[in-house]
Amino acid sequence: MSKLVTIFGGSGFVGRYIARRLAQDGWRIRVACRTPNEAMFVRTYGVVGQVEPVFCNIRDDDSVRTVTRGADAVVNCVGVLAEKGKNTFKALQAEAPGRIARIAAEEGINRMVQISAIGADADADSDYARTKALGEQALLEHQPDAVILRPSIVFGPEDEFFNRFAGMSRMGPVLPVVGADTLFQPVYVDDVASAVSVALRDPSVAGVFELGGPDVASFRELMRQMLNTINRNNMVMNIPFFVARTMAAAFGLLSKVTFGLAPAPLTTDQVKNLAIDNVVSDGARGFADLGLTPTSLESVLPDYLWRFRPSGQYAAIKNSAKNLRQS
Repeated sequence: MSKLVTIFGGSGFVGRYIARRLAQDGWRIRVACRTPNEAMFVRTYGVVGQVEPVFCNIRDDDSVRTVTRGADAVVNCVGVLAEKGKNTFKALQAEAPGRIARIAAEEGINRMVQISAIGADADADSDYARTKALGEQALLEHQPDAVILRPSIVFGPEDEFFNRFAGMSRMGPVLPVVGADTLFQPVYVDDVASAVSVALRDPSVAGVFELGGPDVASFRELMRQMLNTINRNNMVMNIPFFVARTMAAAFGLLSKVTFGLAPAPLTTDQVKNLAIDNVVSDGARGFADLGLTPTSLESVLPDYLWRFRPSGQYAAIKNSAKNLRQS
C-alpha cells in the first residue's frame, strides 16, 4: 500500500501544488483544511480515493491528531499575510507548527516538511517574519530532522502578487508600490512543490533550505516585467515608507471600525516586510542542494497573465493583424 501524507493547508495556493506533485509520486493524501467542501477540486489530482480533503482546525490538538493519525509524513503550508479574527500570526505561524510537530511525534511520525519564508527571524520587527521563525523553533523541538523550506515570493497562476498588481494596472495610468527598490527572488510554485517531493522521498535531506528563482530583481523591475507581459505602460510610482506607514495605519483603523467589512489593502506589518530584501542568503542551501533547477519568471508569467492584456487572449492576433496591414 502506498504511503499516506497529511498536508495542512493543502487546498491553498502552495498546498494544492504540493498535493498534485505528491499524488503524481504515488502518495495517498489527506488535505487538511478548514472548509473541505470548498476543496473538492483536490480529488482530481489523483485516482479515485487517492486525494481526500478533510476538516481540520489547526488551532486544536484533537483536530490535528485526528487528521495526523496513521500518516507516514506531514507537510505544513499554513500561513497568512494578514491577520483575521482568530487566525493570527501567533496562532497559525508560531504555535501551529509546534503543535503539528508534537502530535506527529506522538503518533510515531518522524518525517515533516514545513513551508516557512525567507526572512524568518526571531528578532525581526515584523510580526510575520518573527512568528515564522518562532514556528520553526517550536517545530524543531519535536521534529529535529524536519525539512524547513523558506521560499522567496511565490508566483504561479493563482498567486496574490502578480495577479493583484496586474489587476490594479487596469484602474489607471499609475501603479503605486511600496518599497520599489526592495529586492525579490521570485520562485515558481511548482518548484516549491518539487522541493517538498524530494524532501519526502530522500530521508537524508534535513534542515533549512532557502528557495529562490534564477532571477533577482527589485520590486520596480518586477512590476515593469509584469507590465511588459500584459502590454501596458503604466508608470510605476514608489510610495515612501513614511507615507505607506500612515496609509496602512488608516486602512487598519477603517477595517476595525467596519468590523472587517473594509479589509485593509495594506497593513503596517506588510510595510515592515517590504523594507527588507527577500532573497536567498549567501551560503544558504537551496535548489541545487536538492538536485533541482528553478524555473524562470519570464517562462511562466505569460501563461497566466494574458487575461490582463487590453485585448486579452486576442492580443497576439491583433498584433499580427497590425503587421499585415503595415506590409
